[in-house]
Amino acid sequence: MFGIGWQEILLIVIIILLLFGAKRIPEVMRSIGKGVRELKKGMSDTEPDEKPDKTEKPDKDDKGPKAD
Repeated sequence: MFGIGWQEILLIVIIILLLFGAKRIPEVMRSIGKGVRELKKGMSDTEPDEKPDKTEKPDKDDKGPKAD
């Protein structure tokens, strides 16, 4: 797994505990999860918008390219 052993993982967990504290870690993980969910939701919402809408009609005033 990425060349990380159990000692490195333990060290990372200890550092996270020291930085955030045991009571705040669930709150931080919950907010990260919400952020990832919102990102996925936002990316899935933009996919249908990328397709051109063929039902749009050109404006009546648009008579082609204008000469300068």
